[in-house]
Amino acid sequence: MAEIIGFLPQLLRGARVTLIVWSLAAVLSAVFALLGGLGRLSERRPVRWVAGAYIETFRGTSVLVQMFWFFFALPILLGIELSPITAGVLALAMNVGAYGSEVVRGAIQAVPKGQREAAIAVNFTSRQRMRRVILPQAIPMMLPPFGNLLIELLKGTALVSLISITDLTQAAQLLRSRTGATVELYLTILVIYFIIA
Repeated sequence: MAEIIGFLPQLLRGARVTLIVWSLAAVLSAVFALLGGLGRLSERRPVRWVAGAYIETFRGTSVLVQMFWFFFALPILLGIELSPITAGVLALAMNVGAYGSEVVRGAIQAVPKGQREAAIAVNFTSRQRMRRVILPQAIPMMLPPFGNLLIELLKGTALVSLISITDLTQAAQLLRSRTGATVELYLTILVIYFIIA
């Protein structure tokens, strides 16, 4: 027990980094989800195609490989060097945003057809229909799946430890390599992740 208390300051510093990565990725993933979902429903074919390509690419590939791509491959391929935090946040946000895009699309399509017809009858433009009628009804339907995605995002933040960010998982790894206290450390970070979630 005394050993765990001695580990806590380092683990809590790592947890702080985890929460920062999670918060930034959560906000950014909401933006990607909204843009992707609306893009998938667009009347313009090129917009639908770009949104579909984004969604299928990021849902169909590993988030870890995406993170490695942003951190290791972009500097070689395009000369764009991202900081570890930026690469991690961007990969996590784009991955979760792709899944969220389908949530947005599904919720918008679940709004009853009569609501759209009523908005057309009062001469709303397509933008007004979306902003005043459809989204206010779709957003409550999006919240439960988005809650699940945010928990998945939190668990995915552990992957940033593989691109040299000292998050909660990396802090535990460093402590384990110095002390050998495997069970105590991993049990402690398991509880911390559970509390945060």
